[in-house]
Amino acid sequence: MKWTTTVMGARRPSPDPSGAAGRSSLQLADIAGGTVLGVRVIPRAGHTAITGVRDGALLVRLAAAPVEGAANAALLELLAAHLRVPIRSLSLLSGGRSRAKRVRIAGLGRADVATRLL
Repeated sequence: MKWTTTVMGARRPSPDPSGAAGRSSLQLADIAGGTVLGVRVIPRAGHTAITGVRDGALLVRLAAAPVEGAANAALLELLAAHLRVPIRSLSLLSGGRSRAKRVRIAGLGRADVATRLL
């Protein structure tokens, strides 16, 4: 591990030049008839997009505000478009009022979900 000296003389680990710090592979769970996907949402972002993976969960930026379910609806619409499934195939299992959510995807296996999202 490389160390960097700060202005005040303290030493801290150097940042990872690959940018891989805090990232890991997408973790999916098989359930009867589908797959469960973990999602980390950043509401009120400048644009709506899938931006990567953080701590095993899909990282999604949403332009919608988290008011009256608008961000949850925008999330399901975005996922349906990327997965090429009807929106009725998606359901929010947990995290309706949280940034960390779990989404059930009916009719797709883990391999299909991973290839369509990443």
